[in-house]
Amino acid sequence: MENRYFYRYMGGKKGNNKNHSHGNIHSVPAGKYLNRAFTLGIALNLLFVGIEFCAGWILGSVALMSDAGHNLSDVVSLALAMFAFRLARQKPSEKYTYGRKKSTVIVSLANACILLVAVGFIIYESIQKLISPEPVAGGAVAWVAGAGILINGFTAWLFLRHKETDLNVKGAYLHMAADTLVSVGVLASGIIISFTGWYPLDPILGIVIAVVIFFSTWNLLRESIRLSLDGVPSGIDPGQVRRAILAADKRITDIHHIHIWPLSTTETALTAHITVADITSSADVRNNVKCILSQYGITHPTLEIVGPEECRSRCSCS
Repeated sequence: MENRYFYRYMGGKKGNNKNHSHGNIHSVPAGKYLNRAFTLGIALNLLFVGIEFCAGWILGSVALMSDAGHNLSDVVSLALAMFAFRLARQKPSEKYTYGRKKSTVIVSLANACILLVAVGFIIYESIQKLISPEPVAGGAVAWVAGAGILINGFTAWLFLRHKETDLNVKGAYLHMAADTLVSVGVLASGIIISFTGWYPLDPILGIVIAVVIFFSTWNLLRESIRLSLDGVPSGIDPGQVRRAILAADKRITDIHHIHIWPLSTTETALTAHITVADITSSADVRNNVKCILSQYGITHPTLEIVGPEECRSRCSCS
């Protein structure tokens, strides 16, 4: 059951949140909630990184030290995501006419790259440990991993209800959810080692951790690259958008030069030339089209509406 006092503290209002694939997370309640969620998540995970790394060093557990390194990358990722989140809320200026919304895309790509570097580090350390296995205190490892399950699981829960509204929030959720599963695996290995004394299980688990992180990161990396290249955001079909515009108003006869690209991880822009039978109806047509586009999460449309004569003139020149 959700804790209403926690929601009040985090700045959200229970029952007022509506998740949309391309919704705007920058409303006041969601903005305050996510800002505090990032702050609390960073503080908890930074504390846990220190505890986990020290425990891994003392106990000689590569799984714990590797997971601590990965958790440190998550702290950096959360910090970058929070920084981008704050930049995205800054007002436009003469030099940045769209504001700094694009920073959210850059950060999501940086976070995906950070995770891939962490994967390489974990695999390297695990292979070294497989070549020269060392004794591990399984019971102590299990206790530390148990604490990781609580902290990572709680942090993932902080971002759960907003994970589909922003790529950086989704990345933070995926990082924490993956870490929770990883901690479950470390806990299981610690228990098994304490009973069997089979120490190679520790580096083997390190490799499994790397594989889990890689696959959980792949979609984030692919979508971040697409957005950084101004590709059409996932979940938006340009063909379907074109058909929806044509069906929005009977006075529309044609549409061409459609371009769809992200302004940020939450806002999408569109430009298009629309041909209408009667140019005097352009204002009504524009309003109808904007209403349709808003259903696809396209919040910044620029529509050039022309009559049939002007359209033929342009086509003959091109």
